[in-house]
Amino acid sequence: MNTVGIIGLGYVGLPLAVAFAEQGCEIVAIDLDHRRVRMICEGRSYIEDVPSQRLAAVADRIKAATGPAALADADAVIVCVPTPLSANREPELGPLVDAARALAGVLRKGQLVVIESTTYPGTTRERLAPVLEESGLAAGRDFNLVFSPERVDPGRTDFTLRNTPKVLGGLTPACAERARALYGMVCDQIVEVSSPEAAELTKLLENIFRSVNIALVNEMAMLTDRMGIDIWEVVDAAATKPYGFMRFEPGPGMGGHCLPVDPFYLAWRAREFDMSTEFIELAGKVNQQMPYHCVAKAQRALNDAGLPVNGARIAVLGVSYKAGVGDIRESPALKIIELLRALGGDLRYHDPHVPALPELALDSLPLEEALADADLALIVTAHPGVDHDLALRSAKVVLDLRGVTRRDRNPPAHVVRL
Repeated sequence: MNTVGIIGLGYVGLPLAVAFAEQGCEIVAIDLDHRRVRMICEGRSYIEDVPSQRLAAVADRIKAATGPAALADADAVIVCVPTPLSANREPELGPLVDAARALAGVLRKGQLVVIESTTYPGTTRERLAPVLEESGLAAGRDFNLVFSPERVDPGRTDFTLRNTPKVLGGLTPACAERARALYGMVCDQIVEVSSPEAAELTKLLENIFRSVNIALVNEMAMLTDRMGIDIWEVVDAAATKPYGFMRFEPGPGMGGHCLPVDPFYLAWRAREFDMSTEFIELAGKVNQQMPYHCVAKAQRALNDAGLPVNGARIAVLGVSYKAGVGDIRESPALKIIELLRALGGDLRYHDPHVPALPELALDSLPLEEALADADLALIVTAHPGVDHDLALRSAKVVLDLRGVTRRDRNPPAHVVRL
């Protein structure tokens, strides 16, 4: 593969573009966001997992643009566009279908097309292949078509594109063989499954597994709150079992581009087969309720200190969906801020990775300023390097939703844990 096209330059697409460029490939990088295209052309990264120095080192091999015309020159094209949920929590395949339609306009014989965007089983074969075949070419005969789910965990350094096994399923064995050759340049281990549907479902199972287990421990946290038992002590103790238990920790809810979304893709698809995936949907509902539980706990914590929520100065520490990154997609912090503001709280926040929340008309304040005269410090995302002990010293009440204070079995009276 001499030239690789990438459609969608977010947390999945940009690392792929850089990785293939580092292997000597010429990259055609396509994104509708003019800002992203401009920054790539300048050798500046907007993704934490790709330092600007690393991007700049291969910038001469990456040609970024907003239109698809140059994709005609690519040997392989990888599609990495978002697959969100609609307002009714149903699959929104508009961006994916639009990308396929744009690609169909320039598709040529012999190209390999790989879909990495997470979706329900059957999407590649039933929805995308017909769109791509509007080019006049036949999938599996004139061009190769494969689904290979992304496995990106933003901010993680122990498992990267190189050492994370790469799952792929081709429309035909020949399609899979082409994809194996492509990803073999940047991945050490390839896991081939029998079909695109199997690969699509593999991705959903991975994330539903996490969703269900997070929902379980979150429900346990709500129960232990009523029972007066420390959930963190229980999790720590259970995790000492060397078999049959995998540690999951409670929190304010799920965020990011996968876990809050993917279970609903499978639940929606299952209904087409006259089946209700009650277990999966229940896990999603439990996790969606966590911000409301956290707000109720904040109300009680303030109440116990003789303070009303209305007019309380509330400092939210961390608003991205996970520690160490600036991604706010589906972040439970946003819902918590909205709910507390609706109750009359005076909200401010500190997050070294998220400089502003324009939709909430808030800017990140220095930690000392955010905590000044704070009635409540709410630890929502525990970013490394943030002095959470300052919150313990500064705020009248501290609500720890991430277990930052669990090292202390007997925390000060003004510290409350999830």
